[in-house]
Amino acid sequence: MESAVIQTVPLGFQWPTIDPFLFCVHHLDTYPAADGELGPDASLDGRSIGQDFEPIDGWRMYHGSKVPGFPQHPHRGFETITFVRRGLIDHSDSLGATARFGRGDVQWMTAGAGIQHAEMFPLVNDDEPNTMEMFQIWMNLPAADKMVDPHFTMLWDHDVPRHIDGGTTVTVIAGALEGPDGVTEPPTPPPASYASRADADVALWHVAIEPGSTWTMPAAAEGVVRVLYVFEGDGIDIDGESVGPSTGAVVDAARELSITSSGATELLVMQGRPIGEPVAQQGPFVMNTEDEVRQAFTDYRETQFGGWPWDRPDPTHGHDDTRFARHADGRVEYAATADA
Repeated sequence: MESAVIQTVPLGFQWPTIDPFLFCVHHLDTYPAADGELGPDASLDGRSIGQDFEPIDGWRMYHGSKVPGFPQHPHRGFETITFVRRGLIDHSDSLGATARFGRGDVQWMTAGAGIQHAEMFPLVNDDEPNTMEMFQIWMNLPAADKMVDPHFTMLWDHDVPRHIDGGTTVTVIAGALEGPDGVTEPPTPPPASYASRADADVALWHVAIEPGSTWTMPAAAEGVVRVLYVFEGDGIDIDGESVGPSTGAVVDAARELSITSSGATELLVMQGRPIGEPVAQQGPFVMNTEDEVRQAFTDYRETQFGGWPWDRPDPTHGHDDTRFARHADGRVEYAATADA
């Protein structure tokens, strides 16, 4: 039988992806205690403020100047999926919506026709470190959906199911997962998401395997692509073939796979049916043609995608660590109860 592992690639800061995915980054920043103003209580000397991507002392400011993160910036034509394992993110956007989420929550945003947003990393602990760990994934939209109305959905930690199979725990963000005890169904993605199409076969699973455990990953449909990113631990065996640490493995998705780990290991599984359309990308805009990208820049200059209703490019939401989402239609939900 042919190998189940089609290709392996080393993981850098930005992970290589396959259609329908465009981009994936695993952020892990061990921020120090806060300065009382949601920023790090540490000197910023020697950092390229505004463009700080070097992990000096184990953390980065990214595009932030006082609080780490990504101030006001636009998107069009794709989706962002932000899975926060540790720490908090403050979201603000051009529709007037805000959110504070993290600690297992997922924000799934369909940028569609265009939106501006800010993603800041508030450091709320003044007397202890503020570790931030999160994944941000960009998933493409088909041409038919690139100009839908922008929208975000909150998948709160308590609503994201965990599938436990022996010594393996799978966090099921997207894509139903079949197991020996039945099917674990994921939360509902945004209505115009590519993942909302049944034939897209999109799956996003975080997999934690205990030492000495084996997990059987079910097969997907023909024509689906599946990548296993080994981002924590010493590596795994896939049907007896070794895949090292900090490695992405493209596997035969149509085969059931036996995955074994000698030590504690974590994987991110990204799966989907390729959209198979031309991709024209320039910075924050992902369209099908260069003319459409140029039009996106023109539209952004003329409309600012609804403008920016906030008094600063890097809004934060105070010192209270309550996780919430206030949507553009006025609906408010909270992580504790998810009550509207």
